[in-house]
Amino acid sequence: MRPAVQDPALLIMISLASGPKHGHAMMRDVEAFSGAHLGPGTLYGALTRLDDGGLVEPLAPEGRRRPYRLTPAGVTALRARLGEMRQALSIGLARVAHE
Repeated sequence: MRPAVQDPALLIMISLASGPKHGHAMMRDVEAFSGAHLGPGTLYGALTRLDDGGLVEPLAPEGRRRPYRLTPAGVTALRARLGEMRQALSIGLARVAHE
C-alpha cells in the first residue's frame, strides 16, 4: 500500500517532533509510523533544505552520527502544516460521509 504522506520534509519534521535523531534513526522512525521509505539521498537532501530554511538544526556529532532537531521555527511550521492537513482531512471525511 502506498504511504498516505509522501513529503520527505514533513515526514522528517514529524519524526524530529519526538526528539533529536540521526539519519538512520529518522529513516527507521519514518518507515515505522508512515510506511514511507526514505533513501539516504532523499533524507539528506530534505534535511539540507530544512536546515537552510531554519526549520531543523544539526547538533554536535555523536561519533560518526550527526543528530538533528527541530528549531522553534520548525515546530511552528510543523504545527501549521498539520493544522492545514487536519482541516482538509475533516472536510474530506465529511464529504465522503454524505455520499
